[in-house]
Amino acid sequence: MKLRTLTALILATLVSIPTATVYAQGETVLPATDPAIASMTPEEFVAARKAAMREDGGILRNAGSLSGADAVAAAETLVRNFTNFPHLFPEGSVVGDSDALPAIWENWDTFTGLFAQVRTASEAALVAAQANDMAAFGGALQGLGPLCGQCHQQFRAED
Repeated sequence: MKLRTLTALILATLVSIPTATVYAQGETVLPATDPAIASMTPEEFVAARKAAMREDGGILRNAGSLSGADAVAAAETLVRNFTNFPHLFPEGSVVGDSDALPAIWENWDTFTGLFAQVRTASEAALVAAQANDMAAFGGALQGLGPLCGQCHQQFRAED
């Protein structure tokens, strides 16, 4: 296995480890930013954000078939990834095969505002999944695709 692939797999695993999600008596404590992010190299930032975006895309493509514990786990992953994303884009992390545009740092408030919106929708999906309300779960996730698309249109180079 190539070192690059192995690094991406390790980073994807680190990013997907729950850092502070606790559920007690119906109360959700949202995850903190993954502390592993603080020591990443620019190449690791790129690999981690690409892995998390692929993970989120897979969840969103399959969200209609999820219920119960699977829906809760999917929503937890989305909340965690959208919590981590802004921290995976420090200045100077446009290296290698990064598709990030300089517009990210030129319009940082807009960029992070989009992540705040998708995190809020993901949090609503999590609450709905915990209540086993699949209609509300699906409704909360419906708004994510357009927000992801908006971010990619403004801040991602065309492939």
